[in-house]
Amino acid sequence: MKITAAVVETESGPFELTEVALDDPRPDEMIVRMVATGMCHTDLSVRKGQTPFPLPAVLGHEGAGVVEAVGARVGRFSPGDRVIISFASCGVCAGCSSGRPVYCGHWTELNLLGGSRLDASAPITRPSGPVHGHFFGQSSFASHALVHERSAIKAPDDVDLEVLAPLGCSVQTGVGAVLNVARPQPGSTLLVFGAGGVGLAALMGSKLTAAARVIAVDINPSRLELAHELGATHTVNSAETDPFDAVLELTGGVGADYAIETTGRPAVLETAIACMASGGTTVVVGAPPLGTTIPVDVPNLLGRGIRLVGTNQGDSDPSRFLPRLIDLHRRGSLPFDRLIHRFPFDRINDAAAAAMNGTVIKPVLVMPPVSEKGIHP
Repeated sequence: MKITAAVVETESGPFELTEVALDDPRPDEMIVRMVATGMCHTDLSVRKGQTPFPLPAVLGHEGAGVVEAVGARVGRFSPGDRVIISFASCGVCAGCSSGRPVYCGHWTELNLLGGSRLDASAPITRPSGPVHGHFFGQSSFASHALVHERSAIKAPDDVDLEVLAPLGCSVQTGVGAVLNVARPQPGSTLLVFGAGGVGLAALMGSKLTAAARVIAVDINPSRLELAHELGATHTVNSAETDPFDAVLELTGGVGADYAIETTGRPAVLETAIACMASGGTTVVVGAPPLGTTIPVDVPNLLGRGIRLVGTNQGDSDPSRFLPRLIDLHRRGSLPFDRLIHRFPFDRINDAAAAAMNGTVIKPVLVMPPVSEKGIHP
């Protein structure tokens, strides 16, 4: 099947719209016609060479679309179904069997390093040379994606797929970091570093808890203003004020009970740990380049009972968590649509530039309309 995909040919190169071939679905796979897909920091990190994935490649991992074809063993979906696509998992390992697919024993190969299926077969090919796909099990920067049945979640008919697309990564990561990992206790103080897509999702998640104080830290005044509107009780502009001093002042010298670090900057993570009250928990969400380390004062962790916790995708099981998030959105309790800025698919490089310079929080690429023959014009 010939499709149009945005291919990154070389490190730091542009996205180039190219015709490629998509493999036929295997018995447990489906072809999804993409309607919209979010652009995430991880896509841009791969393009810069900071996150491992082989190039040339088709990226994209926040897809939403309509099922066009299903394999013989696909039982939960039929052509015409609207779906949200999230990460890939094997379904049989210890992590998957225990309801934690994000900690699948094959997560890295299925979503990052390989650029192919587990058996090394290529879901995307082209006559001019190799191209790697299967990014997070989808490679959704394309008119169509080949996905495993396990990676898809049915989307309701009453919510726009352009709005639902970011659920597959950034929204579930931010909200999950709060609800599934930190789990703030009543009356506690929660600190969020970074008011990007994931950080603002975490702030919205904090509104669903009994935390008494939610502090947002960023250097962008407009994002801090939005953070306040979405759930922050206090904001700190770290370009003007030392976050450590501000947190101590706001908490009467005690420190925060929880911190969500979304920036991926080692210095910010060190600050988050320093801001902890005794018994506090720092949740690490932001992903720095591979091999990044930070110095940790181990006696401080031991003596004050501070916990440092990593999380992937907010510890989410998308099949269970995303329907909950959709229901909260319907009720007006999770207005993640306020983060979205739409771009036509052929303006993907403009979307990337806007994300990099911070003028847009969550770019969503919208595919062109479908003709009567069911194909993109």
